[in-house]
Amino acid sequence: MKRFLLILFLIFSIFVFSEIKIGVLLPLTGGISAFGDWTKKGIELAYSQKSTVLGEKITLVYADTRSEKTEAANAMARLIDKEKVVAVIGEIASSNSIAAAEIAEARKVPQVAVTSTNPLVTQGKKFVSRVCFIDPLQGTALAEFAGKTLKAKKVAIFVDIEQDYSVGLTNYFKERFEKKYKGQILEVRYKSGDQEFSAQLAQALAFNSDVIMFTGYYNEIALAAQQARAMGYKGYFIAGDGADAPELIKIGGQAVEGLYFTTHYVPEAAKTKIAKDFVDAFKKKFNTLPAMNAALGYDAYMLIVNAIERAKSKDPVKINEAIRSTKGFQGVSGNIDIDENGNAVKDVIIVQVKGGKFTYVTTIGPEDLK
Repeated sequence: MKRFLLILFLIFSIFVFSEIKIGVLLPLTGGISAFGDWTKKGIELAYSQKSTVLGEKITLVYADTRSEKTEAANAMARLIDKEKVVAVIGEIASSNSIAAAEIAEARKVPQVAVTSTNPLVTQGKKFVSRVCFIDPLQGTALAEFAGKTLKAKKVAIFVDIEQDYSVGLTNYFKERFEKKYKGQILEVRYKSGDQEFSAQLAQALAFNSDVIMFTGYYNEIALAAQQARAMGYKGYFIAGDGADAPELIKIGGQAVEGLYFTTHYVPEAAKTKIAKDFVDAFKKKFNTLPAMNAALGYDAYMLIVNAIERAKSKDPVKINEAIRSTKGFQGVSGNIDIDENGNAVKDVIIVQVKGGKFTYVTTIGPEDLK
């Protein structure tokens, strides 16, 4: 009898205490912490809906990168070496994901970036993938929108020289805008955390810019837009997906009204049942509509769990093989195919700040940019 009870206890212990750890690498503090907070909300919702895989409990292990490259690498090492995670979601910023990717690649643990759009994130990597589109597509789409829709001739681009994302997006925009639309471009530089942009704006106004483009993140975009309007600028503002956080409007107020930006997701564009159910569930859980990062955080988590199921294994190498073979995955941000380089093939959405809200404008697919 004692032996029988011991066997039952061991079986029970295996079921109850066994777990599969998934790391979550996010900027929960620092300059882009709003992105981290929204992403965490999306992951939390996904986890509440699916918290087991292969008959075992999933445990999420969070690591704060503090919005810094060095800490992103350190945190990734802790997740893999100390926590023994089988896969990692994150990071947000391309620079941080690139730093973390070196660790993931060396340890052969799959990393799925959320909104890191710079090509270097996955370039030459076998264990790094992403659920977002990449900057060549985003930059080209912005150039098409500026040249074709806004009829822009002169664009002043505010470049955050500390962010690989900003530098890369600027270059891809320039390539298309100058070649196809023969447009003129003025580049002005700043650094993450700057709050004063009068010198750069003076140059943009002297250039007679009909469009000012921001390729950085929401904090600096909001502040620069306020100062631009105060200095009398009346032209268009456009930006990349770094603008997509509700904090853009909270900080920028009326100054960012009318601003257009690219994004991966907007609740208005939710057409499939899974996308609509996500919006409803998110509103119920958090009493607000989901932001872009929430949707992609949700998708990153579900894609990894789906890969574990298909791999039928906790082995990171086998999980990575399943991630890289993902085709037709139904995400709340749209269908996701992971190509041979680990990149997601997806549409680009254009949104405008209108009436103090993010309003859907149009969708530009890869086929529209050939």
